[in-house]
Amino acid sequence: MDKQKTIVFKVSDNIKEQMIEHYKDMVTGKPPYSIFQVKEYDCVITLYESGKVMFQGIGADIEANMWKDLESHYNSRNIDEEIKQKEEKTNNKEYYYYDAIGSDEVGTGDYFGPIIVTATLVDKSTRKLLEDLKIMDSKKMTDDKIRRCAPIIMKKLPYVTFTLSNQKYNELSTKGFNMNKIKAILHNKVLYELSNKGIPYHKIIVDQFTTPRSYFSYLKQENITEKVTKITFLTKGESAHLSVAAASVISRYLFLEEMDKLSEKYKINILKGASDKVDDVARQIVKKYGKNELNKIAKLNFKNTEKILN
Repeated sequence: MDKQKTIVFKVSDNIKEQMIEHYKDMVTGKPPYSIFQVKEYDCVITLYESGKVMFQGIGADIEANMWKDLESHYNSRNIDEEIKQKEEKTNNKEYYYYDAIGSDEVGTGDYFGPIIVTATLVDKSTRKLLEDLKIMDSKKMTDDKIRRCAPIIMKKLPYVTFTLSNQKYNELSTKGFNMNKIKAILHNKVLYELSNKGIPYHKIIVDQFTTPRSYFSYLKQENITEKVTKITFLTKGESAHLSVAAASVISRYLFLEEMDKLSEKYKINILKGASDKVDDVARQIVKKYGKNELNKIAKLNFKNTEKILN
């Protein structure tokens, strides 16, 4: 049975105003000395005039973490100073020497090919290997180097990866899932699986692609119960910790492998990206195999599709 939880902390005036705006259409009551109370299916949120906010229920940690993360994003002085400073320092070595799990994805900007998300764990025993290989954000490495280095680190690092096929992507897109929602679900999937392998770590770091509040809101919308809640979201996460960089390299390597398979299958060089040259390749495939073939190999909600079919 899920355990009921109660979490209380004080928010800044900035965040208090955002909470009032966020919950204004969801208010179910107003206890004494409070501004509002909201009763959701798994959490009761009460914001008091003093600035204290109380979260009660099995979903208390998820809801509270959304606002704690947003508070740190706005440099609040009401959250522990040490945590706040770590959230702010994304361009130095603040996180570098932690044993950490990191995640990153590729394929979200490519018309052809799947979306691949990977989580890796890097600690003091594997850090030097990545430094010697000069592992960094995969976008800053050549495909040839990625093909050489990825198999090496995949043998040495604990990792979990997931590939979302184009057909499944198109199905989710048709149901109204936007790209960030899909990414949030996939990141949570690999992070949850890797963090539950029993390998010790200090932090979980995600290369930030949306606000923490939106990230957890996406998971909540789909009633995902197996989730990771203690996440450090960092812009340029691959520069802050090698686990994120290694995750991006593994994802890129597996993406390249998938693109090679497509090129072999269709006997044409399947290009990365979403350029006019990509459209030309797609037109050749449509001419030979029919437009329905795109559902298997391309992201149909990209603007490319309309140009290709017209």
